[in-house]
Amino acid sequence: MHKKSQKAYLIGAGIASLASAVYLIKDGEFDGKNIYIFEEANKIGGSLDSIGTPENGYIARGGRMFSEEVYSCTYDLFSKIPINEKSQKTLLDDFIEFNKGIKTYAKARLVKKGKIIDSSVFGVSLKDSVKMIKILSLPESYLKDTKISDHFSPAFFETNFWFMWCTTFAFQPWSSVVEFKRYILRFIQELPRVNTMTGVRHTRYNQYDSVSIPITNWLKKNGVNFLMESRVSALEFVKNGSKEQVEKIVYLKNGEQKEFILGMNDLVFFINGSMTTNSTFGSMTSAPTINREVPQDSWKIWKDIAENRPHFGNPPVFNSQIDKSKWESFSVTFRDCTFSNLMEIFSKNKPGTGGLTTIIDSNWLLTLVTPPQPHFINQPDDINVFWGYCLYPDKKGNYIHKKMSECTGEEIMIEVCQHLGFSKDIPKILKSLVCTPCMMPYITSQFMPRKKEDRPKVIPDGTRNFAFIGQYCEISDEVVFTVEQSVRSAIIAVHGLLKIKKDIPRIYHGQYDPKSLEELLKTGINFGLKTLMPAHEVIQK
Repeated sequence: MHKKSQKAYLIGAGIASLASAVYLIKDGEFDGKNIYIFEEANKIGGSLDSIGTPENGYIARGGRMFSEEVYSCTYDLFSKIPINEKSQKTLLDDFIEFNKGIKTYAKARLVKKGKIIDSSVFGVSLKDSVKMIKILSLPESYLKDTKISDHFSPAFFETNFWFMWCTTFAFQPWSSVVEFKRYILRFIQELPRVNTMTGVRHTRYNQYDSVSIPITNWLKKNGVNFLMESRVSALEFVKNGSKEQVEKIVYLKNGEQKEFILGMNDLVFFINGSMTTNSTFGSMTSAPTINREVPQDSWKIWKDIAENRPHFGNPPVFNSQIDKSKWESFSVTFRDCTFSNLMEIFSKNKPGTGGLTTIIDSNWLLTLVTPPQPHFINQPDDINVFWGYCLYPDKKGNYIHKKMSECTGEEIMIEVCQHLGFSKDIPKILKSLVCTPCMMPYITSQFMPRKKEDRPKVIPDGTRNFAFIGQYCEISDEVVFTVEQSVRSAIIAVHGLLKIKKDIPRIYHGQYDPKSLEELLKTGINFGLKTLMPAHEVIQK
């Protein structure tokens, strides 16, 4: 356990730092007044952020889906935080209660030529099924930094399975096959229901309102210091015997350079890299720019401290190929129910029950999400919100003959409506909405092909007071691009640095779960049986 004078410094106010602070207090018995969280922006939550008003429109750069089996660390965190100061109900209690009342069953998971198609047929060839089995059986050290496309035929990337899997988890053909393998194994229980998404769970509101705000309020109540608009510019290490430790934190506040000199037992938790760095927004009348400037945030610190320290990872592997790590999302606020009613009739799903709808013949590979309403705490009853994303923003649209990355919010919504067959209602729909596009240069940078050593361990070898947390540290068998990765890294860091002898929630391995395997056998989904026809040609009757 810690000493009373011991302090902890957390760099970045994303969910990994918020979780670390919770576990420092709960498991490490820290006084919150000895915890300092640096944040360059003026808002807490990192990538779990949302903002907006009914008048100007609501914005959520993305949303997170949760799984009962996979998110054990996240649910452990939720169980420790009350929903507000006056309630004994925890975030986990509220999460369970909410998901009892709203169930996901996607009836329009895939759409082609304006019609819902039968997504229960995967369409994977026997040859590619064998390749899948081979990948799942090979060690990661053999697969190394190869791409998914290095292992499958071109036809694999036109199957229903690929369309569903890549849009659920944001994979590209050039993504890491190691990450792809981890996702198959980590979410193997989702394979029999990937077309209906019945395993999906939601927070009551967007994750900023449902997760970031209540955790932040609890931390503030416990005295945690939030140093907002404070950009850490350097971490200085010194040798302490055979190990290194952070001795100084240098940061900028209001243009003035400041520093903290650390005590012998003080700790540092660092979110290295951010998937939403350099995000830019467009409007109804303008397209978002692509910010290609060299990041000056946590990416730069990581690059600086990793120089001559190979055990600190290799950040250029992840942030040097923007055209392969970027995609674009868009948030839509409706003041009229026309689109929402048409979408409900088309999809046969009420808001919040449909999971994802992917238009597979969209050049942009459009995916639409209608979350439970209201999606924001302050959202009026007569306002509806939905969002979407496109994995190929540099391709020209089918109807708007421009790259999505060059389109305004209005043009994006015209493309969406045309694909869904809402053409005659476009003038009325456009009068009542605000569509805000968002370009994210590094959103899938975690999936870039990499070797094991390219991501540092949570507590790197040769250090005594320092931990990496978040999406760009290495945790065996865990999957990045999840809240679970961030929370698990926080628990590992806190328990490891403080030498706490307490079990960490185990990683679920569905491939060894008899119930999961039984469900796979029941459905015949084994990438070799129910998979031999060109599935996306089968139109649902």
